[in-house]
Amino acid sequence: MKYMLLIYGNDETWNTLHANGIDEVMEQHRKLTAELEASGEFIDGLGLTTTNARVVRVVDGVPAVTDGPFTEAKEVLAGYYVVDCAGLERAAEIAARLPEAPYSPIEIRELMEPMPD
Repeated sequence: MKYMLLIYGNDETWNTLHANGIDEVMEQHRKLTAELEASGEFIDGLGLTTTNARVVRVVDGVPAVTDGPFTEAKEVLAGYYVVDCAGLERAAEIAARLPEAPYSPIEIRELMEPMPD
């Protein structure tokens, strides 16, 4: 099963991670990624920036573009992993190992199969 692990955070999360040593956080990501690559479970994963982020809404057929990524949430999407693993329990195990997990929610979403042509 393929799952996307969505890493959320806010300024408090980032300040805590930096105070605790951002180099260690990045090293934890490198180690986890290497482990998942070795097991064949890693598909993709990246951090996301808020620089130049935009929100697009179509109102009455007209696109409205505003600064984003801020929808009406306390946390913003900060990064993701896509994994192919045995099931939801394994995906949750992986999510719990992300260094952000003690500070911010990690959402697990099962990926849908592509629509047939």
